[in-house]
Amino acid sequence: MTEFWRAVILGAVQGVTEFLPISSSGHLMLIHTGLGWVEYGLAYDVILHLATLLAVAIYFRTDIADITVAFFSKDPTRASERKLAWLIVVATAATAVIAAPFSGVIERAFGSITWIGAFFLLTSAALVAAELLTRKQMHSLSELSWQKAVLVGLAQAVALFPGVSRAGATIVGGLGVGLDREQATRFSFLMSGPIILLAGAKTALDAIADPQPFIGIPAAIAGSVVAFVAAYLSIAALLAFVKRYPLYVFAVYTGILGVATLVWQLTG
Repeated sequence: MTEFWRAVILGAVQGVTEFLPISSSGHLMLIHTGLGWVEYGLAYDVILHLATLLAVAIYFRTDIADITVAFFSKDPTRASERKLAWLIVVATAATAVIAAPFSGVIERAFGSITWIGAFFLLTSAALVAAELLTRKQMHSLSELSWQKAVLVGLAQAVALFPGVSRAGATIVGGLGVGLDREQATRFSFLMSGPIILLAGAKTALDAIADPQPFIGIPAAIAGSVVAFVAAYLSIAALLAFVKRYPLYVFAVYTGILGVATLVWQLTG
């Protein structure tokens, strides 16, 4: 398979798994390890991050515009939107503060397929527990307290480990603090923008500090376009799904994948 088509496949995987509760980092690590594909450098990672960030920005363009204007406004009629903007800031800050001391541990986890399998199982268990144990307590995102936003941010920090889904962790966190599935999923998507931007910025700095061979412009463009389209469709699909169905199908999928990964490592 040519480098071009590998880039396209990786873009598709990144786009689909970034926003479904099944872990993009875990899937990409399994592809690289299981198929023996070389990683295409930090610069390509940045491009894929930007593609998925663009998908969020376009899909939620109205929400983002409203909360951005409200953030800088003193208009009392925008109080709920202004609070939502601050809740996203608080949750993101909580993620950054908790994750920073564990950056070395997180990087080492990326080198272990066994840990990735275990974290797939953690994602599965968390999704099941959230569906079984949580109850809706709030009618809108603006009812979320600062303390509960911090808890969702802490859940997002756990998802920096490969195999732990960021979407899954934040949706579980949202369910745990009293949001319903649709609210929790929406908050998860709105939270994703800042953390993807921060992750992309860090990766870009790493790429500058440690230049690596670039995949090539045609392959990078194709992969990023596919990642954008896949991410956009995944956002729409998940929002439609959670309105009608529980998250058990994703729990079953990550559970099977986690068991298969561990069996592969133990018997390989």
